[in-house]
Amino acid sequence: LGAHTPAWQLLTPLSSSNASMEAYYWVQFGLIAIACAMLEMQKMGTKERVSMPQNFISFRNGYLFVYSLMMAGDWLQGPYVYALYQHYGYSTGDIGKLFIAGFGSSMIFGTVVGSMADKYGRKNAALTYVVTYIASCVTKHWSDYGVLMLGRFFGGIATSLLFTAFESWLVSEHFKRGYEAEWLDKTFAKAIFLGNGLVSIVSGLLANYLVTDMSLGPVAPFDAAAVFLAIGGVVIFFTWSENKGDGSEHTSVQQGMKQAYDAIRNDKKVFYLGAMQSLFEASMYSFVFLWTPALGPNGEDIPHGMIFATMMVACMVGSSVASRIMSRPDMKVERYMQMVFLASAAALFVPVVVKFFGMGQGVPGGPITFEGKVQMLGFLVFEAMVGIFWPSMMKMRSQYVPEEVRSTVMNFFRIPLNLFVCVILYNVALFPLAAMFAMCAGFLVLAAVLQQRLEVLSTAAGPKFAPVGGKA
Repeated sequence: LGAHTPAWQLLTPLSSSNASMEAYYWVQFGLIAIACAMLEMQKMGTKERVSMPQNFISFRNGYLFVYSLMMAGDWLQGPYVYALYQHYGYSTGDIGKLFIAGFGSSMIFGTVVGSMADKYGRKNAALTYVVTYIASCVTKHWSDYGVLMLGRFFGGIATSLLFTAFESWLVSEHFKRGYEAEWLDKTFAKAIFLGNGLVSIVSGLLANYLVTDMSLGPVAPFDAAAVFLAIGGVVIFFTWSENKGDGSEHTSVQQGMKQAYDAIRNDKKVFYLGAMQSLFEASMYSFVFLWTPALGPNGEDIPHGMIFATMMVACMVGSSVASRIMSRPDMKVERYMQMVFLASAAALFVPVVVKFFGMGQGVPGGPITFEGKVQMLGFLVFEAMVGIFWPSMMKMRSQYVPEEVRSTVMNFFRIPLNLFVCVILYNVALFPLAAMFAMCAGFLVLAAVLQQRLEVLSTAAGPKFAPVGGKA
């Protein structure tokens, strides 16, 4: 997500002359940060640390360290991708084509590299992610459009690997070492708390510091990202063991892709899981492009950095809540995720309601309006749901996606997402904001329906692909 919107130029100064508006943003951020801190402190010193063996804690912390470095390499680039292309003098249309190329590359080549990860190893796939993303960062030193397009090609491949190879390696390694299945849920929650929450905020601060305070130019965050990626690559190379899809030695890449397709086509649980993921992530990526014009439709002066940081803390709250929910034996993930999807739909439907009732009009350069504040509350709820979604979806994938083609299936899930985002990017000016939010809310309601069907199937049959070698 980090590299897909210019709105994430973090921690830009609050230029509104209205001191109460500045206080409003800080109070909002502070309250959510306090809630997040309280949730985390309540987990400290509990029986969790005692009940987990030291070798698992070392394994988990090692993975979280690497994952945080990989996510830092992604988040550092986000605030300045668009700005860098503008700096090189390209028009909005040219920049849009570069973004479409990235999503298109992920859609076309992601499935192939996913199948190769299952056959040739997830560690090798993680190292490939490091190399391709560093290559993408290096291309940012050239203003030539062809070189920048090549960088987006590398970036698209890297994005596919980031969201599949690392999770596949973790799940396989976790059960290969004989760890309890419930411990994996906590690792997922912590990974989202750190990688999608804390690291995103710190990376935004660092990117802003390099460009604004040190005056190193818009390429500096990409160089910093390459450094973090290189450090993570060294750790992976020397500390990770290799794991592959079961039986992959005797399966070609093409056969692996066919097996993944058959798994989705023949097992409704896997199909529903992929459809839900695509629907939610399509809404989430659309939200990335929509929240800035929604909060400032008339050119109001809104502090993008502060708002982004507040959203990320809300996401951290969600991941903390997810950790608690998943640890309760009476809370089935297939059940509570129905509520998560419905709450997400309601949150993204708020701009539609606001538009219908016409709550106030803003002025260019003025403070955020009352309708903007109402929408902001909805957006914070959505971000909290995002924080619950990620570890919960990871848990369900670990239960239902077959191990032998895990990376391939996960990349198949991303094909409709990337196709949808390409279409939206190409035609974004044709759709009113309210219609876009209504469409996203509709996607999320449909995801809730599919989740309910998955619950019915799982109750009747249980997870079809139980982890091998672990204590599931």
